[in-house]
This record gives sequence, C-alpha cells and structure tokens, in this order.
Amino acid sequence: MLNRRSLRIKVMQSLFALQQSKEATYELCQEQIKDAFAPDLNSMEVQDKTLLNQQKKAALQAFEEAFRQGHEKIAHEDSRVSAAVNAALAYYRDQVKKDTRFFLNNLVSEIERIYDHYIATLSLATAFADAAAADKKVSHKNFLSNAWINALRSSETLRKDALRLGRHWQDHPDEIRHWFRDVVRQDNEYLAYLDRKNPSFDDQRKFVNHLFRKVILGKTVIGDFYEEEVLRWAEDREIVKALVEKTVKSYDPEADEEIALHALSLNWEEDREFLETLYRRSTTLEPHHLELIASNTRNWEVDRLPLTDRIILEMAIAELLSFPNIPVKVTINEYIELAKTYSTPKSRTFVNGILDVMAKTLQETGEIKKSGRGLIDNK
Repeated sequence: MLNRRSLRIKVMQSLFALQQSKEATYELCQEQIKDAFAPDLNSMEVQDKTLLNQQKKAALQAFEEAFRQGHEKIAHEDSRVSAAVNAALAYYRDQVKKDTRFFLNNLVSEIERIYDHYIATLSLATAFADAAAADKKVSHKNFLSNAWINALRSSETLRKDALRLGRHWQDHPDEIRHWFRDVVRQDNEYLAYLDRKNPSFDDQRKFVNHLFRKVILGKTVIGDFYEEEVLRWAEDREIVKALVEKTVKSYDPEADEEIALHALSLNWEEDREFLETLYRRSTTLEPHHLELIASNTRNWEVDRLPLTDRIILEMAIAELLSFPNIPVKVTINEYIELAKTYSTPKSRTFVNGILDVMAKTLQETGEIKKSGRGLIDNK
C-alpha cells in the first residue's frame, strides 16, 4: 500500500523530471536567440554577419544574466537584442508553467495507475489458470484446485475492475501462452507443487505467494514486460507486491467469502493532498530558502550539487515548512533515507549535516511551526 515514503519518492522523481525539462527549455531558448540573429538567406538585403554575431553574443550574455538574476525582462540599448531576449524569457516562463502543471497531473495519475497494475497482477494469475485448464499434456490439477486461484477466478469484483481498467490480459494471448509455457511450467516450485498429494491450505497459500513473488513479480520475462510497460516499475513493483501479499494473507478459504481486493490507499484524498502540497511547495520555494541551501553547502554552489541532492534538500525544506503535524526529526530522517537510496555514496552524510543546520535555522526564525503530533521529538 501507499505510504508517505513512497509518495516522497514519487514527488522526487517528478521534480527530477521537471528540472530536466527546465534545462532542456533553457537550451531551447538559447537556440531561439541564435536563430533570431541568423542571416536571412531569403532577404534581398545584404546581411551584416559581423553585426549579427555581435548581437547574438550580446543577446546570449544578456539572457544568461537576466536568467541568473531572475529578471523577467531586460532593456538593452539594441532593441533587437531586447526583443530576442525578452521573447526567450517569456517562452521559458510559459513553458515551465506548463511543464510544472503537466508533471503534477502526471504524478497523480501515475500513482492512481498503481491500482491498475495490482489488478493486472491478480488477473495474470487467473489467465495462467485458464492456460493450465487448456493444457491437455500435463495435469495441472493442484494449480486449478488451489483455493486462492479459484477465489480470484470467481471474484466478480476482480473481473469487473479488470474489464473497467483494461487489465484482463485478453489482448495478450501470445504473451500468456509463452509465459505459461516458458516461465510457469519451467518453475521448479510450480512443478513440485503439481506433484504434491492433497496440498493443505498452508501449502496452497505458500505456493500462491511464490507464484506472485518469484514468477509474476520476479526477475523473469514477465518482469521485463512490466518494466517496458510501466515507467516507474522499480518502485511501483514494491507497492503492488505489498497489495498482493495483503490480498493473499487476508483470504480465508474456509470462511466461504469472496476474496477481498484492497485499496491503494487508506485515505487517498489525504495522501493526494500531501503529495500535491509537497510538489507545489518544492517548486515555489522563496529565494531566501534557496539561499539557505546555498549558504550551507560550504564550498559547493547550488548549481554544482548533484541534482538529486538539491531536489532532496528543497523537498525537505518544503516539508518542514508545510506540514505542522510531521515532526522535524521524521522529515530529516526520511530525506536522509532518500539520499542514501537514490543519490551518491556520500550524500547521506552530506544531506544529514545540511538538514540539521537548516532545520535549526528555520526553527530559530520561527518559520517552522509544529502542532499536535508534529511536536514529538521536536526539541
């Protein structure tokens, strides 16, 4: 299921993609300025290439300076330079606004699609059961009589969700056939399970867990398929795996009840508010908060920091300022873990030291305001 750490990871990934998009847009603006001073080959007038090169150089310098200073417009003695630079600055602002909205919307929809992958994973087990039923060369009796497999095959909720979300595998008959033949039927645990005499419910449950963990969600060609289809499968896989394990664990074959499907989040509205707030606040930090990062990175300029570290520090400040109910130590520890997993080997120690200093500064200035649970360990 979703937890706050997985949401932080998703936000970090979206901010990383946004920053890469910003860098690409910046380079595009530079190209637009260069194009503005390229000789017009269709013009009947003589082109002064020396002057054009001088204007191009002046415009690029003015653009870089205006960008560094955060200016939205410039006034240059050469009106053509002003026009080219101001057009580039306006384009950059507009494109970044569009990209910022795009990545936020995509962030939300990407997380919501994790439930789709969960349904697809459960449905794949039923598709393999159908393939086993059609196989007349080998007896798959134990597989087909497995209580958990039968519960999934007879689940009306699973069937409806699979159809509604398009996760029923009916459009992938070749893959199902090949995976069942080359992966499932070749799996040693599967073959051993088929040979068991009257497997107990415990045996059946252990087999189903193996089928999902090692066969469907393991390092097989099935996993390769998911990686190609799902952009963030490395992280999504763990959430899907947890949901599937909860589904298997909560089913009681002796209770005569339909197998229960589980929601992606216990409170999606609350989780969605958390990730949207964290994303928005991280993209709109005040200049003095960015300066706080710069002033505490010693000999490192912010632009020279590993991008992941910079994003982690910005997110941490955003979280410290935006969520009164999250203790300071919890926030710091969470972002240390992100640095440990997703950044350079030295990043954990680096981020730890910087966050400790910045948190104390923000507490001393009164910008961090905690209440309720947020006061725990907040001394």
